[in-house]
Amino acid sequence: MSIKDAAEETQVDGVKETAKVILHALILALIVRVFMYQPFNIPSGSMKDTLLIGDYLFVSKMSYGYSRYSFPFSPNLFEGRLVGETPERGDVAVFKLPSDNETDYIKRVIGLPGDTVQMRSGTLYLNGKMIPKIRDGNFSTTDYYGRAVVMPRYKETLPNGIVYHVLDGVPNGTFDNTAVYKVPEGHYFMMGDNRDNSSDSRAQSGNGVGFVPYENFVGRAEVLFFSADENWSIFKPWGWPSSIRWSRFFNLIR
Repeated sequence: MSIKDAAEETQVDGVKETAKVILHALILALIVRVFMYQPFNIPSGSMKDTLLIGDYLFVSKMSYGYSRYSFPFSPNLFEGRLVGETPERGDVAVFKLPSDNETDYIKRVIGLPGDTVQMRSGTLYLNGKMIPKIRDGNFSTTDYYGRAVVMPRYKETLPNGIVYHVLDGVPNGTFDNTAVYKVPEGHYFMMGDNRDNSSDSRAQSGNGVGFVPYENFVGRAEVLFFSADENWSIFKPWGWPSSIRWSRFFNLIR
């Protein structure tokens, strides 16, 4: 074999090894995405100030086990869920919208199967008991036109000790006073932390969220891995330092 032939064979072997490494990496990434952690981005402000528009997060699929909605295209392979645990009150979770079983929503688990849920004058009641709602400063943001907006922020504490912030900028808003909701067995009551700007389980009719079946859960939101405001663009690196929210990187979601 000539030196030229040997060099060409070595080059071919190198290409094959590189292709093999890339293939293995893609298979590993696919396994992680399908069975373990799936990335999601936040397109709306319904979970402010816990989650902001432009946040990117990892959702753990292992937390609640697996249903047909855990997999791409929701193949009808089996009914119900396999392995995994049930959602806990206070979890921030991704689920498929019950009205179409396709659209991804992210909200906080408020009501468990068998619970009663009601809003009275902007205050949450679970099973007839008031959930403490304490003023905790303000949340500053901008509106659609770039104008500064300051909203009252409150701290809620659920019966299991989970503490989080909610925003309530409109007294006696659309869903600040509701009827009593009785959560059916096998379903959950989901609410956004931005109470005046969230389509959630308080909306029961039409294409509203309503009660969410356990089967529709995709996973529990675990950690933010990237965050940027509306001015950020991957094609404008000169604007990254001011547009990227560096302090939100790798924050745990509570």
